[in-house]
Amino acid sequence: MTDLGWVGVVRHGESTGNVAREAAEDAGLDVIDIAERDADVPLSPRGEEQAAAVGRWLAALPGGQRPDVVVYSPYQRTLSTAALAIGEIDYRPVELVDERLRDRELGVLDLLTTRGVANRYPDELIRKQRLGKFYYRPPGGESWADVALRLRALLADLERRHPGARVLLFAHEMTAYLLRYLLEGIAEKELLVIAHDTVVANGSVTSWAREDGGFRLQHEHATEHLREQGVQPTESEDAETDSV
Repeated sequence: MTDLGWVGVVRHGESTGNVAREAAEDAGLDVIDIAERDADVPLSPRGEEQAAAVGRWLAALPGGQRPDVVVYSPYQRTLSTAALAIGEIDYRPVELVDERLRDRELGVLDLLTTRGVANRYPDELIRKQRLGKFYYRPPGGESWADVALRLRALLADLERRHPGARVLLFAHEMTAYLLRYLLEGIAEKELLVIAHDTVVANGSVTSWAREDGGFRLQHEHATEHLREQGVQPTESEDAETDSV
């Protein structure tokens, strides 16, 4: 799809929103208690540890394996993850912020738990079942396909402006899944099976190496770099890949 030499994505460290969502789901509540808008949700203390560990992993990479270009989602949890990680390295890649890396927008279902969606918008669950998770768009929100379109445009721009570069993205759980769809050519049904059976942990790395005109998965939502440093990854899911 692109002439980039290597593509990687780091999921942001654990956020206070991840913690609040898990608490609300466990308590059987309808609404997740988050005061900030989604774009402003900060990292938790554990998320900060995960971000610094990502930076130490980057710092230990041989020169030829370091990213040339780093692109950040504009959301606070990703910007903070990137800042802490880049602060650990002794070189400076090209740094960009791009709104096309933002998290999936959930519209009227924002801040609702699985129970909350079922209780308040039962007709939306029926519509989602008919359309399928990939194409279902909540009122005022985005489908998986919508997010894939903006990621596709971002990759094309990076290819044009930075041909052959090693590109590292700091983004979200959804980004890692949809890059598999775009770079590996995984079909919709297979992608949804992967999303059902795996979790992109906070602070994990997913990457693809250029090979034979395409991309080969190199790191599959890897967390070894965290565990080796004694930092616990968090297998928290975002609402975007679970209830809606």
